[in-house]
Amino acid sequence: MKGIVLAGGLGTRLHPLTLATNKHLLPVYDKPMIYYPINTLSRAGIDEVMIVVSGPFAGDFIPILKNGQDFGLKSLRYAFQDKPNGGIADALSLAEEFANGEPIAVILGDNTTDVDISQDVERFKRIAPDPNAPYMIGLKGSEVGPKAVGWVFLREVPDPHRFGVATVTTDSWQTPKVLSIEEKPDNPQSNLAVTGLYLYDYHVWKFIRRCAPSHRNELEITDVNNHYINEGTLFYSGLEGAFWKDAGTFDSLIEAGNYWAKKNE
Repeated sequence: MKGIVLAGGLGTRLHPLTLATNKHLLPVYDKPMIYYPINTLSRAGIDEVMIVVSGPFAGDFIPILKNGQDFGLKSLRYAFQDKPNGGIADALSLAEEFANGEPIAVILGDNTTDVDISQDVERFKRIAPDPNAPYMIGLKGSEVGPKAVGWVFLREVPDPHRFGVATVTTDSWQTPKVLSIEEKPDNPQSNLAVTGLYLYDYHVWKFIRRCAPSHRNELEITDVNNHYINEGTLFYSGLEGAFWKDAGTFDSLIEAGNYWAKKNE
């Protein structure tokens, strides 16, 4: 499995701080923000990572992250998103060649968490379809390929209107499954936020190409997830018992820093 950290965008919610640098290079206690999502992937045994960057400070990542060896990575690559406000799915689309058919773990660059997803990653690798598996002929003569599989990580939050919000159930096999996701709703149907940590099989690239720009003129990752939901194969894990905070606002940036300061004591 390969890892992808999405660190694009202009970070306008953190102006004027982000007038001087990329949001993902701001300090969270004693480390740049980008260190935390990379460490999440590294803890899970993922040692090939791509960072997707954008904006006027894209080059600032290289002297900070270098070739990734400080994180135990075997390979660290970069991709540049031409449209910083093109959306998460647009940024992810740049990693298709890098993934080369392998399942991927995707994390947003402002996610700071101490969760260990290594068991989820191993389970996902076992159930993710092989892109080279042969197609079978269905009952009506059509070709039937391997079923798509996606996985998201959810967390109860007090402000779900800031996130994609999920409603969930379990199927007859007691496998936790996502029924729907609504992007930044005014009236959330639950308080389960999609945290910005995802596992996808190779079908994700096909689903991204099917997405149309939203009313925000972005390619939304929620639309990608809804393609998996329509297939009946978007599963989830909760992050209960672990710290998780997206450090994309002034308040959450302070909360994240305070947590890591206490943890490091």
